[in-house]
Amino acid sequence: MPRPTTPAQYVLILIDLAEQAGCERSQLLAGTSLASTGVDNIGARVEDRDFNRLAQNALALTGNQALGMEMGMRMNLGAHAVLGQAFMTCRNLAEAIDLFLKYHHLLSANLNVDFKDDERYCCLTIQDNGPGDLPQHFIQESFFAAVLNTIRGLLNMPELQVRLELPYPEPAHSDLYRDVFGEELQFEAPQGRVIFPSELMQAQLPSSNPALRALYEQECARLLADLEEEDSVAQQTLRLLRKLEGQYPQMPTVARMLNFSPRTYRRRLQQEQESFQELLDRVRAEHATHYLKHTRLPLSTIAYMVGFNDASNFRRAYYKWTGNAPRDIRSGT
Repeated sequence: MPRPTTPAQYVLILIDLAEQAGCERSQLLAGTSLASTGVDNIGARVEDRDFNRLAQNALALTGNQALGMEMGMRMNLGAHAVLGQAFMTCRNLAEAIDLFLKYHHLLSANLNVDFKDDERYCCLTIQDNGPGDLPQHFIQESFFAAVLNTIRGLLNMPELQVRLELPYPEPAHSDLYRDVFGEELQFEAPQGRVIFPSELMQAQLPSSNPALRALYEQECARLLADLEEEDSVAQQTLRLLRKLEGQYPQMPTVARMLNFSPRTYRRRLQQEQESFQELLDRVRAEHATHYLKHTRLPLSTIAYMVGFNDASNFRRAYYKWTGNAPRDIRSGT
């Protein structure tokens, strides 16, 4: 099972929607690691626990129960990152759906997806296996609106409507469902699924490019393999500290940001034969080396940026970390 993460594009769409509704960013990010790191250097993916907390905050702050629908309608081909680009290079919708079935965990690790085609109608079904932090309607709305929006974009059919079945009672904003999907709606269904005519599967895509499609699929396979590698606590720590460039929090703070108690965090690192101080020093050495090689900042400034009050202590620490003197790195010797 891939590590549960969410594409950064989805996170940024949600933040933008909530801010347009008048929410303060600091309130949106409360309780997430993004509250400390910010979104300027968000990276390609965000931990699901951060996305779920962000969505909970957005729902509470906006009071907008249709937020999932609005988010899904903003999730176009560009929002799906490399997988969206791969969709566009397919010959037809059938190829694009085949890619989606193979690599949908790049978009959400918690969704199980099933697809059937009886040569009259196609049916795409989802089941959410997430922790249950978010309302069911938010998950289903955002997913199916994104599916419809993506198919419309691929086929250049902005008015396309589908049949939608949803496993919960009709919500107060059901008129929006009809505006987006059409009149063929069923609530309190056994499971969530979208149904559309099979004839759409062979519709040719205008941006088809088989050679480019093969390259994009290779990249999708590589990214999925990376996600399926279980991160150690040390790896999680390094990833977080690298994002916190210029900020070097103490161990209890990092433990909380990774959703561990300090005691559990320390024990897990010991099991991996790692220590927090060694990981912190490794990252500070990386940052310092980058500054030495790629900037002309004074040594005293670099020392301050990686947590030292004077250059002499930094020189000694850097030599201990790397076996090199800062001046040798700067001069390239």
